[in-house]
Amino acid sequence: MFKLADSKATRLLRFPAHSIAGLAGTSFKHEHLGAILAERPAYGFFEVHAENYMGAGGPPHRALESVRCDHPVSLHGVCMSIGGPQRIDAAHLGRFAALVERYEPALVSEHLAWSTHQTTYFNDLLPLPYTEATLARVAEHIDEVQEAIRRPILLENPSTYVMFRDSTMKETDFIRELARRSGCGLLLDINNVFVSATNHGFSAIDYLSDFPLDRVGEIHLAGHAEQTDDQDEPLLIDSHDGPVADAVWTLFDIVLGRCGPIPTLVEWDSKIPDWSVLKAEAMAAQAILNLHAQTAAFGSTYATR
Repeated sequence: MFKLADSKATRLLRFPAHSIAGLAGTSFKHEHLGAILAERPAYGFFEVHAENYMGAGGPPHRALESVRCDHPVSLHGVCMSIGGPQRIDAAHLGRFAALVERYEPALVSEHLAWSTHQTTYFNDLLPLPYTEATLARVAEHIDEVQEAIRRPILLENPSTYVMFRDSTMKETDFIRELARRSGCGLLLDINNVFVSATNHGFSAIDYLSDFPLDRVGEIHLAGHAEQTDDQDEPLLIDSHDGPVADAVWTLFDIVLGRCGPIPTLVEWDSKIPDWSVLKAEAMAAQAILNLHAQTAAFGSTYATR
């Protein structure tokens, strides 16, 4: 298991250490930069995909640096292939670690998925069989990443469209044991839960009741696309191209009622709307976070009387 060493205490930080506790945020899109920088006071946090910033410099870095001065940032990897059968790509991991060092993100995360085969990189996040062999391999990969960046990561639960006959444990049990062995935290993507539950016919509420919420350091919300499969059954796609669905907002409220406010990000990665639309989604998440923060504070005050 990775042991956390606080390297920040021994070096000078490049950016302000903005608090992310209880905040809602959004995906950072460069077309929104002007509107974001014009807002005062600064609001919320922003998530970026690490692979979009692995060049040495240029406009992407200048934009991210300007945002990072006033906001906490969540660094979200999408191509580490932590669940893959081969070793973590050392060059990719080195670039990822350099970004963590450069931008001092408040949160660092990756996916419980694989996306590579030998030298081929797939433009997708593919599912895993939940077996002891897979568990051991993924835990080893997480340890390697955490040692390289000198901090724990948050691992995101997947959205899935197939299930494996070889699986010997539930997804929630697999994730729970993975966090215990590796010391990583978890990123709970509630839209992914709803998508998978609909596609496979299980209860999203039951899944969340069994999820290790005590290890969750960030929540994701997103939109999904509705389709049907070859048997005319509902098929949801984790598309990130529209507003958060009402059912996902309901699940979000239920989760916060159980674990309290947790930094929450609204993902929107295609069919990008105007900043006002994306900000409104984040503000809706913030309103629910604030409500649960007030409820927790009232309960604590009442309990001391």
